Amino acid sequence: MFFYLILALFGGLAGVTTVLFGFGGGFVVVPLLYTALIAAHGAQSPTGLVAMQIAVATSTCVMIFGAALATRRHHLAGTLDWQQIRPLLAPIAVGSLLGAGAATLVQGQWLRWAFVVYLGLTILDCLFRSGFMSTAAPTGRRVSTAANTLTGIVIGSIAACLGVGGSVMTVPLMRRRGVPMTQATAMANPLSLPVALAGTAAFVLFGWDDASALGNWHAGYVDVRAFLVLVTGSWLGIRLGARFIGCIPDAVHARVYLVLLSLVLIAMVVRVS
Repeated sequence: MFFYLILALFGGLAGVTTVLFGFGGGFVVVPLLYTALIAAHGAQSPTGLVAMQIAVATSTCVMIFGAALATRRHHLAGTLDWQQIRPLLAPIAVGSLLGAGAATLVQGQWLRWAFVVYLGLTILDCLFRSGFMSTAAPTGRRVSTAANTLTGIVIGSIAACLGVGGSVMTVPLMRRRGVPMTQATAMANPLSLPVALAGTAAFVLFGWDDASALGNWHAGYVDVRAFLVLVTGSWLGIRLGARFIGCIPDAVHARVYLVLLSLVLIAMVVRVS
């Protein structure tokens, strides 16, 4: 019972960060759920051997709810630029199917280190390459269909494989296109929806044969009980966080975004070392 209370609290935190920073499910839920599964079942148990896949799959499923609700909140607040969002949706969905399939075929240890490396490179890129810490001037150039397609497939593949929604790629991408931080983080939510939908379908399908060994309350690799608790907490967190949409100064918003990513990176390095 205590575990589920903690899970609900972290779900609430994920809801707040989802609506204000465009991420939450993967960065908050994956490390927490992975650690809890290993502690409860042991690293060599049937659950422990696929603990990272379960954590990523459950996080991806929670992302459906969080991203959809946060998208609605931002749409009502007028912070979404659908002209930039629409060309990326289908390519991200295709990439998500590829990434989720890859995640079910590799060892959990490789996924954990991929998560760490991915975060570290993203933080360094945002710190040392211009265009993130301060809003870049809009280029005025139209992005080609081929560029959007390739970008979307790469984002979807990495995001679904790691269960993180892709916001750490879409937010810097939009910043360098001259989008303010409030809009950049807002746009990460609808761009996470195809990752969540396609990724969840793949994790359920590819993990279906393993579900019987994991016990009841599993749909493929998705832990249904954890999902329900996390969704409840996330709903409350999104309602709370929505009150602050547009209230955070752009420079502060960017700095806090990087601080949150750094905290998650530290937690994952400690876990995998």
